[in-house]
Amino acid sequence: MDEHPGTWPVSAAMSAEFASLRAEDRLDLADQVMQLGRVRHMPVIDADGRVIGIVSHRDLLEASLSRLLALDPAARRAFLGSVEIAQVMTRHVETIAPDATLARAAERMLHHKIGCLPVVGGDGVMIGILTETDLLRCAYGEHPAGGSPPA
Repeated sequence: MDEHPGTWPVSAAMSAEFASLRAEDRLDLADQVMQLGRVRHMPVIDADGRVIGIVSHRDLLEASLSRLLALDPAARRAFLGSVEIAQVMTRHVETIAPDATLARAAERMLHHKIGCLPVVGGDGVMIGILTETDLLRCAYGEHPAGGSPPA
């Protein structure tokens, strides 16, 4: 019988390939990546790969006044292109180690009411991201990488 997914390490479920931003990037880039990649959270990293912030789809919507101003798509893109990520990113970011359990990760996500956790190594460099979707896949028996659960 397989172990309960809650005992698996975060590294077994995280996505090691992730899109990220720099603080000086513009919101239009975040908007494009989020739409094309169907991504809801994008970490903001420094030149050394350390997490300095996070931008969520909600942050993007709040920053964009397009709904209130009824901007056409071109005007919305121009507006988003004028705003730096640093102006809207959440600066206090909860992170998790790759050897933490999925149960601990889920507990932290629920406690902080967040949809993802950047996964950082001992040196503080981001090595992956764990999302709500990753947790759901594990809870319902689908290993994220298509392989088998950890032994």
